[in-house]
Amino acid sequence: MVQFSEETKFDPSVDRSSPSRLGSSLRIIREISTHEGGLRAFYRGLAPNLIGNSTSWALYFLCYGSLKDAIRIYRGHEGAFTSILTNPIWVIKTRMLASGAQSPGAYPSFMSGVRQIYHTEGMRGFYRGLVPSLFGVSHGAFQFMAYERLKIFRSREIRDESSMRNSDATVTKKLGNVDFLVISGLSKVFAGCVTYPYQVIRSRLQTYKAHIVYRGAMDAISQIWAQEGIAGFYKGLGPNLLRVLPSTWVTFLVYENTKLFMPKLAEGV
Repeated sequence: MVQFSEETKFDPSVDRSSPSRLGSSLRIIREISTHEGGLRAFYRGLAPNLIGNSTSWALYFLCYGSLKDAIRIYRGHEGAFTSILTNPIWVIKTRMLASGAQSPGAYPSFMSGVRQIYHTEGMRGFYRGLVPSLFGVSHGAFQFMAYERLKIFRSREIRDESSMRNSDATVTKKLGNVDFLVISGLSKVFAGCVTYPYQVIRSRLQTYKAHIVYRGAMDAISQIWAQEGIAGFYKGLGPNLLRVLPSTWVTFLVYENTKLFMPKLAEGV
């Protein structure tokens, strides 16, 4: 059986044993490198992470591109559907990251995690932490809201600059890849900072034997506040932002360039 003292060495967001402090991420990196087999240990949980993020982004953009106006009203419903659909993936990912590969009871692979959860906890085990995940729907709303607002702001800025340089005020310039990199990064950081506490709560509820420690989401919130204070809700924020920013940049660059390229392709056909 995996003990909580073992879990907390690998994922800062599930660490209940130590206060949040600068340098804790570096300590965790050293421990993983020393005790878990070097570079390979840093890629533990990669499969469920890729599956979960690919599924989430696919569902978001499926609705976002063609139904942007409707999503402004119904985004909550679409996001809730995404959370329900992908929650089992995040349960397995959280547990794989919360323990070392050599820890007793640890999942050696994604499919092994699926089988173990089903056999020991049933279908209910796949939906631990679902309540805070549903609150996490707001992350996408904050991100896309900031993204669209920043695009509008930057477009106006470029238009004004073009008007000042040219007597013809109709001259326009489209946003470039650097603009998309900056805008997507800023919107992701904004959404991450605003909604990160739900990820901490979700991770605590999805760890091994979490039902022994927490009676539910509200109990987890109470315990984190009492034992760790406000800093407890932001454990692991730095590494999380460093992890998600590259994928965010790639995702939005591909999306925006594909959106610009498709009309040209259609004209050619």
